[in-house]
Amino acid sequence: MTDAAATAMPVATRTARLREFWYYFSVNRGAVIGLVVFVLLVLMALLADWIAPFSPSQQFRDALLVPPSWLEGGRAGFILGTDAVGRDILSRLIHGARYSLLIGAVVVVIALTSGIIFGLLAGYARGWVDTLLMRIMDLILAFPSLLLALVMVAILGPGLINMMIAIAVVLQPHFVRLTRSAVLGELGKDYVTSARVAGAGHLRMMFVTILPNCLAPLIVQATLSFSSAILDAAALGFLGLGAQPPTPEWGTMLAEARQFILRAWWVVTFPGLAILITVLSINLVGDGLRDALDPKLKRS
Repeated sequence: MTDAAATAMPVATRTARLREFWYYFSVNRGAVIGLVVFVLLVLMALLADWIAPFSPSQQFRDALLVPPSWLEGGRAGFILGTDAVGRDILSRLIHGARYSLLIGAVVVVIALTSGIIFGLLAGYARGWVDTLLMRIMDLILAFPSLLLALVMVAILGPGLINMMIAIAVVLQPHFVRLTRSAVLGELGKDYVTSARVAGAGHLRMMFVTILPNCLAPLIVQATLSFSSAILDAAALGFLGLGAQPPTPEWGTMLAEARQFILRAWWVVTFPGLAILITVLSINLVGDGLRDALDPKLKRS
């Protein structure tokens, strides 16, 4: 066999796997719709400076609590209306997508990275290391997630960074337990035994040999944790412990609009719908990833 043929075989294998993955993912129509919506949200966040009609902090003193443009009293320039200080709600929602998606991404990266490390240590080392780490994770899981995040933010102080750290700590045990379970399932397989006999070191065994075979469930969990992070961030923002005004974060927008719920429904409805659509689209994508990555769930 020539070198060119040997090189082409792995490429062909990867292409076939990608095609198989997309086939099983695309069978789930809800997942495809969720992916399209999520991609549009990402593009909206990236292009917010160009597609938003106004700056998110720009105030129009002559347009306080103006209703959406299709209602009586609305103005064509403010499609979704304005808030109590005259800021355009559509512009704030568009810019707010940046914060919500950034929060979800940062939280998942922190929780996933630390969860993989601790899960690998617990599953590979076992013994007292496993017992210690898992009891710590059980202790974290014993508290209601939002309450624990709220207490941590209250201790660290309100703010975007502290909020992301708190949510990451709350979500981390799910990744630790999932990684540990996957590692324990892989340790007895022949390829692990062969690598051990070949003299592979502990770090190579954990991160090069075992970890790649444990990624499928972790990817699905990361997707679902993304939506959980956005929801928790919105809840903490609503309680005044997340992003601080005038940051156009969706939870903070809800908190600022609480006293106007009966007078101006649009200041609460549209940020709530933005959270709903984002979380729903991510959950649909996670459902499709589960179908495509789990052999037991693949549809014929």
